[in-house]
Amino acid sequence: MARPITLFTGQWADLPFEEVCRLASEWGYDGLEIACWGDHFEVDRALAEDDYVAGRKAVLDKYGLKVWAISNHLVGQAVCDAVIDARHEAILPARIWGDGSPEGVRARAAAEIADTARAAARLGVRTVVGFTGSSVWHTVAMFPPVPEAMVEAGYRDFADRWNPILDVFDEVGVRFAFEVHPSEIAYDYWTTVRMLEALDHRPAFGLNWDPSHFVWQDLDPAAFILDFRDRIYHVDCKDARVRTGDGRRGRLGSHLPWGDPRRGWDFVSTGFGDVPWQDCFRALNSIGYTGPISVEWEDAGMNRLHGAVEALEFVRRLNAIEPPAASFDSAFSSGPAKD
Repeated sequence: MARPITLFTGQWADLPFEEVCRLASEWGYDGLEIACWGDHFEVDRALAEDDYVAGRKAVLDKYGLKVWAISNHLVGQAVCDAVIDARHEAILPARIWGDGSPEGVRARAAAEIADTARAAARLGVRTVVGFTGSSVWHTVAMFPPVPEAMVEAGYRDFADRWNPILDVFDEVGVRFAFEVHPSEIAYDYWTTVRMLEALDHRPAFGLNWDPSHFVWQDLDPAAFILDFRDRIYHVDCKDARVRTGDGRRGRLGSHLPWGDPRRGWDFVSTGFGDVPWQDCFRALNSIGYTGPISVEWEDAGMNRLHGAVEALEFVRRLNAIEPPAASFDSAFSSGPAKD
């Protein structure tokens, strides 16, 4: 199917925005999924400066690139997290961190995500990708024993904080594509069901499908597409490989650095991991997904200047898988052939 292939700039935020545009254009990407950090897309400037968005569009036009989504994972993480600490200070803009008072950080982060929807609308983009944080992730090991009331309160907290944000998304005609991910309010299949129920399935809130985190949790990423077909608002392509089995490497990563061979799992270059890519792209075809396919490069074991090019070619081949002109069901529904 003719879906655009984009490069997520989150792992390239150490480079100036124009340099990333130049590279992506030279490699043959159709556009970018632009991160709201580094100098790539600054939400406050997009709303405060009359010429900021026009300037970003001019750079994209200069290199023949388009944008279908922007991403604000880092600020979104602070909206619901129970523990706000030095990890958040390291990833948040100073104006969001402020004095570090946890509830103040959460409130400023929520306001910034609402503003991200407004900035996306100014850019002409309909989708914001990101995280939500979670007030109950720290209880995932279930010990000390976690009462159901505490978990339920976590989902109420999530809904209470995100519904006002989503009111702004509705006002400006933008959708939020949440990335199911460990450390979030939804990190696997059943927590995704519970998350959507907590928001009463409001259309402003959908999913960013990224299969890498499903693989190391033993979830089926293709079945996830089919089961949540009406919520797949954006697609990120990232691969992972599970390396357990030697009695030492566990699935939780052991607090070892990315790329350390002692880890039980790691991100690898697209096509060299455990994601069943053909099944996944056939599932995307099945649900009629026509949005961007965004390459998220996060392989600590390969040079990104080489890997991003290789990933584009891999995804381009997958993207060429065409669904049949007519389904088997419709072919047989017309009855047996006549002489």
